[in-house]
Amino acid sequence: MYDMTIRLQLNSEKCLYEQIYEHIRHEIWEGRLLAGERLPSTRSLAEYLQVARSTVDYAYDQLLSEGYIEAQPCRGYFVCPIEELLQLKSGEKDVPERETICVTCESAAPRYDFSPHGIDMSGFPFSVWKRITKNILNDGNRELFSRGEPQGDGDLRLTISRYLHSSRGVNCSPEQIIVGAGNDYLLMLLEKILGRHVGIAMENPTYMRTWRIFNSFAYRVMTVPMDESGMMVNELERSGARVAYVMPSHQFPVGTVMPIGRRTELLRWADGAKDRYLIEDDYDSEFRYRGKPIPSLQASDEHGKVIYIGTFSKAIAPAIRVSYMVLPKTLLEVYRRDCYFYSCTVSRIDQRVLNEFIRDGYFERHLNKMRKIYRAKHDLLLQELVPFEKHFAVSGEHAGLHLLLTARGDCTEGELLESASAMGVKIYGMSQHCVEAVGGRATVLLGFGAMDESDIREGVGILKEAWL
Repeated sequence: MYDMTIRLQLNSEKCLYEQIYEHIRHEIWEGRLLAGERLPSTRSLAEYLQVARSTVDYAYDQLLSEGYIEAQPCRGYFVCPIEELLQLKSGEKDVPERETICVTCESAAPRYDFSPHGIDMSGFPFSVWKRITKNILNDGNRELFSRGEPQGDGDLRLTISRYLHSSRGVNCSPEQIIVGAGNDYLLMLLEKILGRHVGIAMENPTYMRTWRIFNSFAYRVMTVPMDESGMMVNELERSGARVAYVMPSHQFPVGTVMPIGRRTELLRWADGAKDRYLIEDDYDSEFRYRGKPIPSLQASDEHGKVIYIGTFSKAIAPAIRVSYMVLPKTLLEVYRRDCYFYSCTVSRIDQRVLNEFIRDGYFERHLNKMRKIYRAKHDLLLQELVPFEKHFAVSGEHAGLHLLLTARGDCTEGELLESASAMGVKIYGMSQHCVEAVGGRATVLLGFGAMDESDIREGVGILKEAWL
């Protein structure tokens, strides 16, 4: 442990050892010193506090005798585990048993959670990731502990560029790629590149996290309505926006796959002015269960108008926190001029591990495995929803990690959520993803990524009882 800061009062009526004793005891009671935590040695603490060593010895002896700490031979002093340590603070009253039960019931976790953001970690190759990490650290590469390149390590950017070209048709060089710890960082960096007070258009409904991030900037964020093909370009033109944020391969939350005609319209809109750009968020394009993979919008961009953003959070694990952004060459010049001093936010060790994971084929094998797992869950959920087809329309299938149910009757979204919640099932309403209210029938999202097959069956069975 580090040395302990204790404010000793020389003119106090209490002895110095008493003040040290009371301070440490109070830290243990308050949970600031945890069970098993090592205390500074008596010599070290005495030197740090500028007191005699015997003063600290007296304080530690008192704590030892009262059972707050223990001495381990040749190791030092450690905080003892104190079971059921309760400190009734002044003004607090006992909570009646009835009230305690009510609070527990209200905060209880749902039995089944159809979160559209969850992913399945059961298939993650922990042993492979651990072995790669161990090998990298055993190599003794000292350069891994230096700052590294601002855009991310060159080897990783080369690997990402090759992967994007083969899997998504993205045309870029490693120099155009910027690696960052999550999309949040990349979007903040993008504000520095595009400039302040830029008009940003987003679909409605949309991914609300990005909408909140954009609103925290000095952007002018506006919504543009959607039709069955995605963002309506005529409405985008009328909005006066300079940049449009879209998810053409699998729009969240609606699940729309943008057809080639609409993509061409968007690219034509971007070509209509020098400073117009499209931000393509390709967040879960790896998971498509029917037909061939759909190329990215950037693959059709011939004039450098698409800013491509992707992440490994869905395909590998959320904790990886590695995202990437492909800048058009015109914006790359702005980045190098105005943002070259921003350091990369991803550890060089994590970058090296990810690079070898992708380069050596483990990522491709992991994706193939996860596609099979998610396809089985996807097909099972569709099968279990067959009895709902008389009362609900199913949409958003064949891609991603969630489906949509739209009521054919006059029930409200709130009624669907409330009746499901009462039976221990958590679902998610479309209104949570709307910046502005959208008319139409009640729609809910059913995510299946983090659920096992038995939970899908049981959860849908409960929804059948609640809704049909």
